[in-house]
Amino acid sequence: MQEKIKEFINTFKDKTKNKDILVISHFDADGITSAAIFGRCLKKLDKKFSFKIIKSLEKEFIESLPKSRILVFLDLASASLRELSDLKNEIFIIDHHQINKKFPLPENIHIFNPELWDEEKMSGSCNTYLISKELTGTDIQSANLAIIGMVGDIMEKEVGPLANSIVKDSNAVIKKGILLYPSTRPLNKALEYCSNPFIPGVTGNSAGATELLREIGIQFTQKGYKSLIELTEDEMQKLVTAVTLRIASTEKIAEFIGNIFLVKFYNQLEDARELSALINACSRMDRSEIALLFCMGNKTARKEAERIYIRYKQNLVQALNYVNSNPDLPKIQGKQYVIINAKDNIKDTIIGTVASILSMSAVYKEGTIIVTMAYNEDKIKVSSRISGRNKNPGARSLKEIMDEITEIIGGESGGHQFAAGCLISKDQEEAFITLAKKKLDIEFIKI
Repeated sequence: MQEKIKEFINTFKDKTKNKDILVISHFDADGITSAAIFGRCLKKLDKKFSFKIIKSLEKEFIESLPKSRILVFLDLASASLRELSDLKNEIFIIDHHQINKKFPLPENIHIFNPELWDEEKMSGSCNTYLISKELTGTDIQSANLAIIGMVGDIMEKEVGPLANSIVKDSNAVIKKGILLYPSTRPLNKALEYCSNPFIPGVTGNSAGATELLREIGIQFTQKGYKSLIELTEDEMQKLVTAVTLRIASTEKIAEFIGNIFLVKFYNQLEDARELSALINACSRMDRSEIALLFCMGNKTARKEAERIYIRYKQNLVQALNYVNSNPDLPKIQGKQYVIINAKDNIKDTIIGTVASILSMSAVYKEGTIIVTMAYNEDKIKVSSRISGRNKNPGARSLKEIMDEITEIIGGESGGHQFAAGCLISKDQEEAFITLAKKKLDIEFIKI
């Protein structure tokens, strides 16, 4: 891997001399932290650069890119090599998503993606950090950002040797417990705004959160309620038991026990999971520029990001309540799948998060394919997930299903085996649902 890194940066150094660079990154936490890491690196190299943060890499966007600049894609573009091959720019891609290894790369496209060599799977931010470290040396703040991106992409469960080296470069503190965030804030608020896991009677319910704490003997004091990381071992066990009873699944709660990563951000210890959620919230509320400034250390942006985050959490809780309790919601239930069409009742930037939360809740049994849909002007954003964390490696790829549908009705698709999505024209709404039902019914028969 080290040889691949050196090969990539040598080409980068050679091709970017005295050239303007446009950094294009994905708008989720992994993409935003990747952009911030690379921005810090380019500043040290005294390069001229600008950012563009995007939801997806659409054909129209690719065709609109400036012809004279170096293009650097972070946390995306591996699935768009065919479209990018029409460009004459020097193109650099740092990514971790699935890639077509058989596609012949033009000489002007340079990729660093461990998927090419079946190496250790890491987040886009971790890959970006490794490249940046080789270019400008160890950077504690960038290593912290890489951890935030890793946690945001839910890739902290299996930390391999390379990712572990990044943890060592950071000032992270790791604690074991229930993955309820923010772990550094009062527990009653963490429970009230908890959406992953979704806790019936507690999530979105202030009185329900307070009642749960009363049951397990955690009292309100002059300083307020304890935070998660302040709990004793006995209190943590009681909390786990109380949450287990409410979600009615011992297996489900086991999925939410793990390492809590705390990193120093703005001179105080913060929950990496909470920071990644805040970054995601800004982008999903159409303020990705605030998320990027926040990651780059802008104090004014931090205050604005926190205000956006509060609104986002309120929107997300409303969206979850809408999905779980609205009898008029168009919902197509198959034998081992569900298609939820939220139309214009949920923001397209939130619908993927809703799908992820539902896939990790006790609402649907293990292995259920969850497909969610939401309007985005004249298009529809589709997100699909497989319920549960114990995925069947032999199951057919959701990305393949999305790819096959968009090949027929048009649109763009991306993702991987267990989480994929697409963007289609609104006039193909019924065609998508018909094809999705057909393919998912066939998938069930195969299983």
